[in-house]
Amino acid sequence: MLARLDDPETRERIRVNVEETGSDGCHGVTVDWDTIQISGVGNPALSEHVGDTVAQIASAEKRSGTDVFFDLLREDQLATTILQHVGHEDNVQAIMQHRVHMGGSDGILVGDRPHPRAWGTFPRYLARYTRELGLLGLEDCVAHLTGRPAGRLKLTDRGLVREGYAADLVLFDPDRIADTATFTEPRQQAAGIDYVLVNGQLAIDEAARTGSRSGRALRLDKEGSAVS
Repeated sequence: MLARLDDPETRERIRVNVEETGSDGCHGVTVDWDTIQISGVGNPALSEHVGDTVAQIASAEKRSGTDVFFDLLREDQLATTILQHVGHEDNVQAIMQHRVHMGGSDGILVGDRPHPRAWGTFPRYLARYTRELGLLGLEDCVAHLTGRPAGRLKLTDRGLVREGYAADLVLFDPDRIADTATFTEPRQQAAGIDYVLVNGQLAIDEAARTGSRSGRALRLDKEGSAVS
């Protein structure tokens, strides 16, 4: 990868795909460098760029967005993480009301400024889209975030409060729960969540983290069901 980023012919081919043709990473459309924000770097010498968009760096250094894109990846040995400010709120709201919709998050926890969804996705469902906007009923929203995705992922002993199931429980106040993570301060614990149990062990106790790490990785067995 690094060698290819040094090759002028390859760089030009990538530039055309990204800026003129449309790339898969941008859902098939051309990139808008104003929407690509640096969230973390591996090389401390590049830390001044954290929080800037590629367009801002390009303007300050009088270079093209693609040159910044290529050179930052090279200088950071591919360790750079980004936030991409794209999406359409009306679409989000319409999709989440579909009868088979389920919630999830691909938030990345590393970097100086990870996306606030890493800390705030699920409280935001319960606060903004359920309590404030009324797009989902409380019970329906909980199903969106628990039993429905557990069933889709074939987690046969998780996602429901049922005898014999793993004791993964979240005790929250529906009137107080709220995401507090922001783009500038992303590592903010949600409000209104008083207790969280993972495999029966308290991970959050009276709204404070306990340090317990009782979770474990799950993998599919040969029959396609999730096992520890």
